Amino acid sequence: MAELRLAPAEQTFVIRPAPAHTDVLVEDPFGHRISYLRVSVTDRCNERCSYCMPDEVQTWAAREDVLSDDEIVRMVATGTRLGISKLRITGGEPLTRPGVVDLIARLNACHGIRQIGVSSNGTLLARPHGTGTVADGLRQAGVDALNLSLDSLDREAYARTTGRDFLPQFLDGLRAAKEAGFTSIRLNCVLMRGTNEHELWDLVEFARAQDCLIRFIELMPVSSRHVLTEDNFLSAGEARRLLEFRLGPLTPLPDFKTNGPATYFEVPATGQRIGFIGAMTNLHFCETCNKLRLTADGKLRPCLGSHLEFDFRDALRNPATTEADLERLFLEVVARKPKEHEFRDNYQPRRRMIAIGG
Repeated sequence: MAELRLAPAEQTFVIRPAPAHTDVLVEDPFGHRISYLRVSVTDRCNERCSYCMPDEVQTWAAREDVLSDDEIVRMVATGTRLGISKLRITGGEPLTRPGVVDLIARLNACHGIRQIGVSSNGTLLARPHGTGTVADGLRQAGVDALNLSLDSLDREAYARTTGRDFLPQFLDGLRAAKEAGFTSIRLNCVLMRGTNEHELWDLVEFARAQDCLIRFIELMPVSSRHVLTEDNFLSAGEARRLLEFRLGPLTPLPDFKTNGPATYFEVPATGQRIGFIGAMTNLHFCETCNKLRLTADGKLRPCLGSHLEFDFRDALRNPATTEADLERLFLEVVARKPKEHEFRDNYQPRRRMIAIGG
């Protein structure tokens, strides 16, 4: 298996004794404990968001280049043997992948998985699946939490941002998710000056009415440099100040955490929690990162904001590859996890967000 080796790493990983609920705990060179794997199951999507596919031009991966169900399960099983306990299924839009509910059920059965979430635009959740809806199927497959994208409550603005007039489908999907019994639903709103800064209050009120946690996310130069400009960038700090004009001072919640890097605040009058994800302005953004990303075409990425990615597809399709080989390669990727992302350093994207996985 020498041909599958990565170049010798200057950095190292550390394997430490783990808590009783898992077999192993892996740390990268900077002390990040790697327990979270984001799995992109497709690069395809039924929407065309301006920050993900800014010009609607995308060369889709050929079907044979996308990992099969068996290959994804094998990669996740490799990760769980090394301490991965949380999964997030992403795309593209993951619900466009045929058989994705059955795939998630298989992933949930992997030893060591304690939590599975799905990131979606929500527009397909109300579609029929079996005797219920897709949302019902996800719940039965073991999905614990949903992250749903919602950048605007105005139908015309939603259509401009996503390239599709699907706000009614989103609302149907949210309703289906709640009817399916999901109690952990997070609404993710990308901040865009000139597009939705006047809606922040409405979005917060909508989230409160729907009993959902809302997070506001800064634009990042992932798909191309021109998706983020001085004219359209709205910082998390400014968004918070805009909200405080209506809500009054927000109370920091330093001890409230979810799986991601959001910082949370509470509205004193209502107890509602609001999250802010500031990859561009929060200089401590990467300090608690615990994740890797697997792309639909089999690349394992140690960081979203770095060009580093390592091909596992050939290894998975080589009959000579053993489980020990996959574990060694996985650990070598962990050893290359950078200290922080490169978005603030004139980062030049090479792949669209839709091809990387959110």
